Amino acid sequence: MVLAKKSATYEDLQALPPHVVGEILDGELIVSPRPAALHATAASRLGMEIGGPFDRGRGGPGGWIILDPELHLVGQVMVPDLAGWRRERMPEIPDVSFFELALDWVCEILSPATATLDRTRKMRHYADAGVHHLWLVDPRIKTLGVYRLDGGSWRVVVTHGGDAPVRAEPFDAVELDLASLWSR
Repeated sequence: MVLAKKSATYEDLQALPPHVVGEILDGELIVSPRPAALHATAASRLGMEIGGPFDRGRGGPGGWIILDPELHLVGQVMVPDLAGWRRERMPEIPDVSFFELALDWVCEILSPATATLDRTRKMRHYADAGVHHLWLVDPRIKTLGVYRLDGGSWRVVVTHGGDAPVRAEPFDAVELDLASLWSR
């Protein structure tokens, strides 16, 4: 006899303890530890770097909403480190627990616990959802990988490394201080 594996439900996510991050990918409950210091530092500082000029319009063009949301897209429940919507598509932030509107940009901070998942299943689901831009940030090796959706597949636009200031689409109107993401 072969027993069918039960698909995870949102109730399974809600039952998780608060010290973990839960997602549902392909019907499977994925439980990851909360981000460690290097991961959390990179995510927080990147949010500050792009939030001012793009979300708030301070020193930059504005026109974006930048959040660290829970997403319900293409039958998946995903929790990226950062995500962005152009204000023309989401004029104001709705009062919701999760977002079903496909985003324009997503960023995953890679860590030993999540890198494989981020680079495989989550990238595939972001492409299926029609996300236009994806960044993979690896604070351990100090890299920013910039990807653009091209015909349903991800195309590497550029990989930046080290401490040099860079311009990275879709936020290339303002220089990004990579060194701030890694500094301890």
